[in-house]
Amino acid sequence: MIKIGITACFFYPDVSRTVFGPKSLSYVENDMFRYVSQKGILPVVIPDLNSEIVDDILGELDGFLFQGGSDLAPGTYGEKPIIEGKWLGDTHRDQYELRIMDYAIKNNKPILAICRGMQLMNAYFGGTLYQDIATQKEGTIMHRDAMIYDSVNHGIQFTGENTLSKLYQDIKNPVVNSVHHQGVKDVGEKLKVLAVSSEDGIVEAVEYTDAAPGRVLGVQWHPEFSDTLKDKVIPSDRLFDQFVEQVKSL
Repeated sequence: MIKIGITACFFYPDVSRTVFGPKSLSYVENDMFRYVSQKGILPVVIPDLNSEIVDDILGELDGFLFQGGSDLAPGTYGEKPIIEGKWLGDTHRDQYELRIMDYAIKNNKPILAICRGMQLMNAYFGGTLYQDIATQKEGTIMHRDAMIYDSVNHGIQFTGENTLSKLYQDIKNPVVNSVHHQGVKDVGEKLKVLAVSSEDGIVEAVEYTDAAPGRVLGVQWHPEFSDTLKDKVIPSDRLFDQFVEQVKSL
């Protein structure tokens, strides 16, 4: 069985929470579990442990999926908050996931990085982020709305012939969902931009150029949420199938 490691999201101690109030929780959003849990594939939530045991666990995994969630902390990509007290991110989760990404990159493991995951990949390779797109970049569209959430959508353009343009070559006007307010500003070293928003140029997909095409790939949209908009957005199964084929090729 193929074992896909999924990085966890965290809830930290909160005494106002009725259940497990003083405890930290690690979780995966259910749409992500549904997206990954296919026949012959075992999703594995990677534990948040500061010990050598984690390295043993990582060694048993065939591929790595970095899911969305909280903002990255500005310090993770060498910046300070642009507005005091806002968009401070999650330094703890950043360090937990950077350790996992470092293992995966150094061991040539396939990576599919989604939303925050793509932003983390960019930071890992020395890139920076817009802490808040609407604040820092003029002329941009709305990329996130908390009320309608994964119903927000826009078109994308592929940057020439690449992994994603081949994957979706039959789709004339590709559309994706949009659930983010941060985004890639300066692209990290050895990362190639595969797609941008057709409406404002925000980076929508990247891949690592020192790995085989498609081996280490990040997208800004949420393929696991595609069922909300169904045929309005590009098929999400192709992206995951491509990731699985990379796993099988090793």
